[in-house]
Amino acid sequence: MILDSSALIGSWKMHAWTRQSVRTGQITDALGPEPIGYIAYHADGRMMATVFRRDRPNSGKNGWTASEKAQLFDDMLAYVASYSLEEDRVIHHVDGSWNPNWHGDLSRPFVLEGDRLVISGAPGIDPKTGEEVVYRMEFTKV
Repeated sequence: MILDSSALIGSWKMHAWTRQSVRTGQITDALGPEPIGYIAYHADGRMMATVFRRDRPNSGKNGWTASEKAQLFDDMLAYVASYSLEEDRVIHHVDGSWNPNWHGDLSRPFVLEGDRLVISGAPGIDPKTGEEVVYRMEFTKV
């Protein structure tokens, strides 16, 4: 049980992000293998998270098509929030997000062991598929 936020303070690099279907139990990468992502917790009670699919395409000489722009949206996550701790959960009080459905409180179970942070266990809705899933995110402290 961690109620002192000082252990979370700092920047954390993502190493894996998987999603498990609640209906089938199937586990897949949420944004492909080895996503590029960071989550940062600050001493002032603020946090931010950004994650990108590693193989995002560059635009052609005429820019992206509408379909390509939609795929770029689906291939990322970003939000800013304040945060608080309640026993084994971190609650992100989201101010702004790439996904407006995430505004408000996101309560996430977490485990912190030294320089390793795992956030997992809360069912949610995959914004791309609408399927109920449980995400698992693994980070190491930078």
